[in-house]
Amino acid sequence: MVFFFDKGLLGMGNILFFSGVTLTIGFKSSLQFFMKRQNFKGSISFGVGFFFLLIGWPIVGMILEAYGFIVLFSGFWPTLAVFLQKIPIMGWVLQQPYIRSVCSVC
Repeated sequence: MVFFFDKGLLGMGNILFFSGVTLTIGFKSSLQFFMKRQNFKGSISFGVGFFFLLIGWPIVGMILEAYGFIVLFSGFWPTLAVFLQKIPIMGWVLQQPYIRSVCSVC
């Protein structure tokens, strides 16, 4: 738990996240994704959160990064929900009435 808010480890995680996205979809596509007009709010929030991590404010940085991550990848949540419904046991659980009432995307 002590290392959870370590700025060095969090910084390395962010660098690995960006490099993973870049290696997965390519440099040009990742640059276009982060620079889209509709993704500016998420990109700026993620960048400011990374800055706060580097200057030593990990809690504020993680909150801003989490918000930026949710805003950036909000278009993928419906796709993820469809994918999870196709997994044998997980799909059955997600299709239960009490789960469907909580999760409107599923």
